[in-house]
Amino acid sequence: QVQLVESGGGLVQAGGSLRLSCAASGSIFSITSMGWYRQAPGKQRELVAIIITGGNTNYADSVKGRFTISRDNAKNTLYLQMNSLKFEDTAVYYCNAVVKIAPLMSSRDFWGQGTQVTVSS
Repeated sequence: QVQLVESGGGLVQAGGSLRLSCAASGSIFSITSMGWYRQAPGKQRELVAIIITGGNTNYADSVKGRFTISRDNAKNTLYLQMNSLKFEDTAVYYCNAVVKIAPLMSSRDFWGQGTQVTVSS
């Protein structure tokens, strides 16, 4: 119904930058919010950043000032610009979208397959 495809992960040295992208496609009537989550080995998945309709954003304290979330509404594409990367940012990053697939239906959560970000110290 709704597909989220992430790209842009990889290996980077501490202090470096990466930009993640997430393209949403399929049966999309409206998108309530889009966000990035991450999961490091042995840890629970956590919110990194989220952007809701209207443009309001929220960030985890650990990434404030270093990461920037943005969204191209025309392309249904979400971005995460990650600067000053640290070893502890190493994780699988997942794209999330809360989507209505039809006017009278409730919003649903959709997830991408994840993209690995590895920061070497």
